[in-house]
Amino acid sequence: MFNKTKSPTPSAHPRTESGSAIPPPPDLPTPGQSSAPTPSGGHPAAAATASQRALSTLSADLQFDGQISGSGDLQIDGAIKGDVRVGRLIVGETGAVEGSVSADYVEVRGRIVGGITGKQVKLVATAYVDGDITAEQMSIDIGAYFQGRVLQGRREAAAAAPEPEPAP
Repeated sequence: MFNKTKSPTPSAHPRTESGSAIPPPPDLPTPGQSSAPTPSGGHPAAAATASQRALSTLSADLQFDGQISGSGDLQIDGAIKGDVRVGRLIVGETGAVEGSVSADYVEVRGRIVGGITGKQVKLVATAYVDGDITAEQMSIDIGAYFQGRVLQGRREAAAAAPEPEPAP
């Protein structure tokens, strides 16, 4: 009585200039995945628009001296000398950062010399990191080079409790 056609729905993921898919951060829903209202009471379309924001790219032939900050997504394929503070960061295989890095999600395929702070930090097999990493979730692929310490972000707050001063 009823006919239901089965057709695959195309999956829309943001892509880098090289054509490889960039996975959405695990704590954000994939656009079009859920039809439930967001926790803030907004519409799902508003949440999908926020997670579809454009990925800014510093291309391989560019060098930048100075600080970069913002709440957007950034892919670095060039070289940066300075601190980087963004919402989501991907350091490409040709990318290099000399300075501290801070983002909710950090994926390193290239080189970072300096500290990394993030909720989720992923070092891919081609990564080279020389510096301390503070993260709630950490992933290191086989083949990645890492020199430094790893500190779990949640425990850092407890460790930073003020110590009693010695009596005079």
